[in-house]
Amino acid sequence: MTELIFCSNNKHKLQEIRKMLPSGYILQSLSEAGIKSSADETGVTFYENAFLKADAVYLHTKKNCFADDSGLCVDALGDAPGVYSARYAGHEATDADNRNKLLADLEGIKQRNAYFIAVICLIWEGKAYYFEGRIDGNITNVEHGKSGFGYDPVFIPNGYEVTFAEMTEDEKNKISHRQIAVGKMITFLRNLKV
Repeated sequence: MTELIFCSNNKHKLQEIRKMLPSGYILQSLSEAGIKSSADETGVTFYENAFLKADAVYLHTKKNCFADDSGLCVDALGDAPGVYSARYAGHEATDADNRNKLLADLEGIKQRNAYFIAVICLIWEGKAYYFEGRIDGNITNVEHGKSGFGYDPVFIPNGYEVTFAEMTEDEKNKISHRQIAVGKMITFLRNLKV
């Protein structure tokens, strides 16, 4: 079995990634690995934040680990909310607060192109490796669907007529930005064992 620490306690992300990993991997969250706090996301890029989180855990445990930083980038808002996606409406903001601010900021704007991006930093035996996933789409005028989390109820991926929040978990996981990044990481890990 290959042990990996996922440098997060986000139960939604953990659940998504556990479903994606093939058999043979044991995935631990920060709390399951006995780590009480995570690194501050002080970077200005997704790559920097993913590294900061993974590096802090690796320095503490000396165990193989990975962190992701992900967010929503909206063309009309100069790629905002970007790295501030989780705290777009403030540090104590809920997912609903963030969505409401986004929809308010886009009011009256017709061009609503956006993309979700996920960057994973894997620290394997002390060396950092990066994997990126991206999915393009559009922001709706109102929320649709009850599944998912974050900005899922307002994001329709290109080629679809429903939001992420209207998809089943399995449907979303097949095409999501996180799935793409995790898939690249898994391919890398499999090649290491050859």
